[in-house]
Amino acid sequence: MEDTGIRLTANDRFKLASTNWTRIGLLVAVCLHLGLVVLVQPFEAADMGSVANEIDVVAFPPEVRIPPPPEAIARPAAPRIAVDAPDDITIERTTFDQAPPGQLPPPPQSGSPADRPSFIPYDTEPVMLNPAEVQQVLEREYPRALKDAEIGGSVELWLYVSEQGIVENFEVRTSSDNALLDEAAGRVAPAMRFTPAMSRDKVTAVWVRLWVTFQVT
Repeated sequence: MEDTGIRLTANDRFKLASTNWTRIGLLVAVCLHLGLVVLVQPFEAADMGSVANEIDVVAFPPEVRIPPPPEAIARPAAPRIAVDAPDDITIERTTFDQAPPGQLPPPPQSGSPADRPSFIPYDTEPVMLNPAEVQQVLEREYPRALKDAEIGGSVELWLYVSEQGIVENFEVRTSSDNALLDEAAGRVAPAMRFTPAMSRDKVTAVWVRLWVTFQVT
């Protein structure tokens, strides 16, 4: 035999012989299964028969009452247009005969924004233009008796400043607890002049708050 110079490893020799070993293993397995089927009798399950167990019926004591089954839900009745109800739970009908249109009160009047303090939106608030003149009016309107007694106080006013910057209306918001000073502050308010308030680049009349202080200098 000519030597090719290639030597087989043990793994290669095992692969070459594996075919023969596989055939031999399959043949042995088939013979064993046939021997088991022919020589060994199959297993048979023993007949255990049927066992009847008696069931004891437990009766409830007489004081325990079993509720009856629920009744079938009745079909809802068809809706009715009107229901006759007793007079004591009904509301009397209102007709124009009881309140004719001629006797109805007039609708409430909305009035002018200058009538009473209310919120009016604005972007730029008014600025007083004549503080020196207002100070002169304040000193002139200061009640002489209170000034001589060195009695002073502060009054907070609501001022309605028109689109022209003029005070057209006012109200006392916070009193000084002295009626003479509150009245004097009301006489000072008309002398004030302001730049008009602005709302989105548009002149508008607004209500603003301002303190008027009387004090001896």
